[in-house]
Amino acid sequence: MTLFGKMEAEVEVKVSAETFHDIFSCRPHHISNMSPAKIQNVDLHEGEWGKPGSVICWSYVHDGVAKTAKEVIEAIDDEKLSTTFKVIEGDMITTEYKSFTAIVQATPKGEGSCLAHWTFEYEKLNENVPDPQTFDYLRSKMTVLFGKMEAEVEIKVSAETFHDIFSCRPHHISNMSPAKIQNVDLHEGEWGKPGTVICWSYVHDGVAKTAKEVIEAIDDEKLSTTFKVIEGDITTEYKNFIIIVQATPKGEGSCLVHWTFEYEKLNENVPDPQTLLEFCIHCSKEIEDHHLTQLPTAQA
Repeated sequence: MTLFGKMEAEVEVKVSAETFHDIFSCRPHHISNMSPAKIQNVDLHEGEWGKPGSVICWSYVHDGVAKTAKEVIEAIDDEKLSTTFKVIEGDMITTEYKSFTAIVQATPKGEGSCLAHWTFEYEKLNENVPDPQTFDYLRSKMTVLFGKMEAEVEIKVSAETFHDIFSCRPHHISNMSPAKIQNVDLHEGEWGKPGTVICWSYVHDGVAKTAKEVIEAIDDEKLSTTFKVIEGDITTEYKNFIIIVQATPKGEGSCLVHWTFEYEKLNENVPDPQTLLEFCIHCSKEIEDHHLTQLPTAQA
């Protein structure tokens, strides 16, 4: 009775269920970029990425030892956002388990987050084989690689004006916050149009940096603009980085500015972008200061 086992665990991660599912179902070979100290390679041996029946081989380090695991992708359920792997060769099968199946499923939980549920079903070679307590490893790796950070600040600028600055004329911000933003240049497209590519030259943590971004979306109803970083200093630490800035009216001539970062780190040693979020908050306040200086000084 001790030879058969089933273990389950789940963890909430700050990444959409669709993205998490896509990583394991279609691009597990990208995980070596996300966790290079643990996963060296994921190679395709038979079939195609993202297709049931395909055979892939993981090269990884577990408990300080280099190991391999060849697996068949048994099933991909895009409706339930689950992927099933069956181990067929490697250290796990030859030394500890007669059979081993891993199922990973992502369930949406709030905006931009999901619940990652892991299930291991296995048959041990003998009763001395321990249960696979690698869940802690799996959970911790995925938790630290994906992130979502939010912050907001109230400023004395109308929501419509603030939205217009970031959606249509970000190149004016260098006049409003010159110590932080040196230039915002147009590389492709038109100001104020989704799909346009712009490049920011800025100073963050005392260092001159650049960020090339695509304006992914402009929502004039919700007064929000979405930027996706595609080149620059941020990409040396993050595989994906999305910035959403939204302005919500709050009293006459004021608004609540809400910043959201959604990101995927290149590895677990990359810090969360706390100082960059603070940078955006301070920049928002400097836009307020500039705006107030442009108002009539006398109201009597």
